[in-house]
Amino acid sequence: MQTNQRQPILTAEELLNNWQGHRGLTRRVIEAFPEKELFTFSIGGMRPFADITKELLAIEAPGLKEIVTGKTNPLVEENNALKTKADLLNAWDEATEQINVYWKQIAPEGFRRVFKLFGQYEAPAINSIFYAIDNEIHHRGQGYVYLRALGIEPPYFWEH
Repeated sequence: MQTNQRQPILTAEELLNNWQGHRGLTRRVIEAFPEKELFTFSIGGMRPFADITKELLAIEAPGLKEIVTGKTNPLVEENNALKTKADLLNAWDEATEQINVYWKQIAPEGFRRVFKLFGQYEAPAINSIFYAIDNEIHHRGQGYVYLRALGIEPPYFWEH
């Protein structure tokens, strides 16, 4: 007798691997910036890539922590302690590890739990995770534009 059990399109582990692939690519974009331009260069009134990176750091691991703990906190993007490229890269690596730790604590039903991310965005946890991934891709695209404007070849976007 054959059963027609449906397989998920994507497992939680596959989604995490995809996200971490994007994070690795974004890390290479941060690395590609010259130190000064990482904190100062912008186009058309957009923020420098260091500020964009601080936003991603404020959303991704802290947002996943909220999903795991159920405790919301206000979103705080400003981090004056991150003053160098090395500071940003170290914070990025720490957040990458935090994401791995928190991810393992999400039960399968936890992805469907509805809550308000940072007390602002009410949706199932999986939607908040997709938001974090989409937001990172969007902002990494800004980094690509900045690097090209600086005459720097960005990392290949498909290598994630």
